[in-house]
Amino acid sequence: MSALHEMRALLDRHARPDMSTEIDGIQVCKFTHPHASAAGMSGTVLAVLAQGGKRLALGERLYEYRPGDYLVASADLPVTGHVLDTGQPTLGFGMTLAPSAIAELLLEADARDLPATPRAASPGIAVSAASPLLLDAIVRLLRLLEQPADRKILAPMVKREILWYLLRGEQGAAIRQLGLADSGLAHINRAVRHIRESYATAFRVEDLAEIAGMSVSAFHRNFQTVTGMSPIQFQKRIRLQEARLLLASRPSDITGVGLSVGYDSPSQFSREYRRMFGTPPSKDTQLRTPSPELATALP
Repeated sequence: MSALHEMRALLDRHARPDMSTEIDGIQVCKFTHPHASAAGMSGTVLAVLAQGGKRLALGERLYEYRPGDYLVASADLPVTGHVLDTGQPTLGFGMTLAPSAIAELLLEADARDLPATPRAASPGIAVSAASPLLLDAIVRLLRLLEQPADRKILAPMVKREILWYLLRGEQGAAIRQLGLADSGLAHINRAVRHIRESYATAFRVEDLAEIAGMSVSAFHRNFQTVTGMSPIQFQKRIRLQEARLLLASRPSDITGVGLSVGYDSPSQFSREYRRMFGTPPSKDTQLRTPSPELATALP
């Protein structure tokens, strides 16, 4: 049985509605029907598809991945995604990428065995074909869902193995940056966190550049590389996604929601909401909390 075939069987067997598993940081998904586009935050994750297809948009960039592909999100980014109609259920594996775990592995590794870390930040999302070694490690991790006596000891080891293959793979340079405190990606991630935590408050780009420890010109260039958008566009997407979540529980309080996410003008809020979601907030019939498979980079 091929690794991808066994992976499909394991994912199908262990999928839950909330995608949770008994292994910390590991998610499993199964979707029997295609889903409409929805917006959310990617998280820092590895996502691998065993069956079906997924498409993500980050700013003007489009990413599509199919069975045997893996997607890496090395920053927590505002994405729009949907499950493709392939005529069969979509089955996927997700693993949270913890910077501390990557940093620990880098301390033990011989730098000669890893790709060089570029000076500039890399794009925050990338898609590549999974190697046989990576797929085999994922299958062995999924098998541990059926081996509770072995899981506590072996799961951390196999997760480290998966990280190692990622570091050695095509997206290794970007993942390495995630574990380095002084990398270009780490600097940009500090600014990203600041915008996310203070999305309703206006900012000066000069202040963000200072948070990132970069000149204004270098900050603009690296921020655009990682996120695919300007800081202002990034903040706008965060504001509108948060507004949609709030409107799911406060549909009649459009003005109040707009004010709470940082808009002083109700007309501007409605105009930009419509531009992003295709309908004004007063007529958005899709208001609901986005389901995890659409609101994150996980398949």
